[in-house]
Amino acid sequence: MTFDTVIRNAQVIDGSGAAAVCADLAISGGNIERMTAVAHGGIRESGREEVDATGLCLTPGFIDVHTHDDLEVIHNPKVPAKISQGVTTVIVGNCGISASPVTLKSDPPDPLNLLGGRERFSYPRFSDYAHAVQKARPNINVAALVGHTSLRNNHMPDLQRSASTDELAAMRLQLREALQQGAIGLSSGLAYGSAKCADTAEVLEMVAELAAQGGVYTTHLRTEFDRILEAIDEALMTAGEHRVPLIISHLKCAGRGNWGRSSEVLEKLDLAAPHQKLACDCYPYTASSSTLDLAQVNDDIEIFITWSETFPEQGGRRLADIAREWSLSNYAAAEKLQPAGAVYHCMSDADVQNILAHPLTMVGSDGLPNDPHPHPRLWGAFPRVLAHYGRDLKLFDLATAVHKMTGLSATNFGLANRGFIREGYCADLVLFDYARLESMADYSQPQLPARGIRRVWVNGVCSYSDGDVLDARSGSFLFRA
Repeated sequence: MTFDTVIRNAQVIDGSGAAAVCADLAISGGNIERMTAVAHGGIRESGREEVDATGLCLTPGFIDVHTHDDLEVIHNPKVPAKISQGVTTVIVGNCGISASPVTLKSDPPDPLNLLGGRERFSYPRFSDYAHAVQKARPNINVAALVGHTSLRNNHMPDLQRSASTDELAAMRLQLREALQQGAIGLSSGLAYGSAKCADTAEVLEMVAELAAQGGVYTTHLRTEFDRILEAIDEALMTAGEHRVPLIISHLKCAGRGNWGRSSEVLEKLDLAAPHQKLACDCYPYTASSSTLDLAQVNDDIEIFITWSETFPEQGGRRLADIAREWSLSNYAAAEKLQPAGAVYHCMSDADVQNILAHPLTMVGSDGLPNDPHPHPRLWGAFPRVLAHYGRDLKLFDLATAVHKMTGLSATNFGLANRGFIREGYCADLVLFDYARLESMADYSQPQLPARGIRRVWVNGVCSYSDGDVLDARSGSFLFRA
């Protein structure tokens, strides 16, 4: 028997949290056909492609559970920012923002504009979007949430209030159809202006549909600042009421006045975890990034402007420098720049480490591919977890770090036959040099590929090799099982 590919002498970390095993692994037909420890003789059959992985780590492909790659996977299907760091699957549609189902009557409201302009939204049904991804054949697998804000946009002429009974019924019907067409769940972004007026009753009504159809509920909390514990209570109650799995997006303690509170935030999750299914995700940086939110503008933190429609030449500059040049306060300058995007240096590293190390925490990049000067997390989040927080700071061992970005993620999102190195599972794999692994992207040069990623396979096809993004295009659209 000849396999498609045989990888020999790899340090295999299977995604479960178990320690590495030196083994050979065979791939055929897009699946892991066999894994045999070298101590037991390895794999004797040959492969059409033979890979010597001596001294290298082989893990499941990384699953980026928090992305805004909805349209990137269609318009830039090689997806270099993701495949170059070992990401083989993305979850799109986060923070209440999804590319489908969406019908626009004018320009997309904030924060839907993070995905692009009006011309890019052409998927009024979830099935339209799934078909477009399948037609584009991206380099990575895609699973999609339905955004609560997207549904509000479709059925509410005024987003500065809660939905009426009729509007709720229409939103719920559209969510039901999307779930039946393969969406994996619902996301909300209750901190954003287009959803903050939605009361808890409105969100409960939407989550009730998840209980009926199946799927997860992910939420960008109503606030991540001083009232974060109340926001977590709302999320726990909303999901718990209908026994729906809850995932809290990009958990953080934002704002200087909130620093040091991660232990009490995590304690609240620990108390709830025995009674309901929940998890969270986190990105490994002390800065956030989104649209320029006037509520977050103050003189306590550094704010970096990534883009401005009104003054595009100011993109790539610090807000304080722009304000000084214009002889304005930071707040007044931010008003003048609108609409715009920003990076906010708003977290403490101690809190980031505390949250990242917690057993409930998965890894998500929250990168913004449509941003002309993106946060470095878009290109570097996963290598940074492994190299900086794992290897260098010893926040966790390698097997634990890999589990947080593979097996734990696949389990929480119900991604069948992915996230683990097991016989019969899809061959989404990453081969890397742990000693040389490094995230090269930083705030000044955010679009640099990681160092140390040797090869990436998606559904058994090599899609990245020693610095080259290949046009393999072997990704799949992952419909809810």
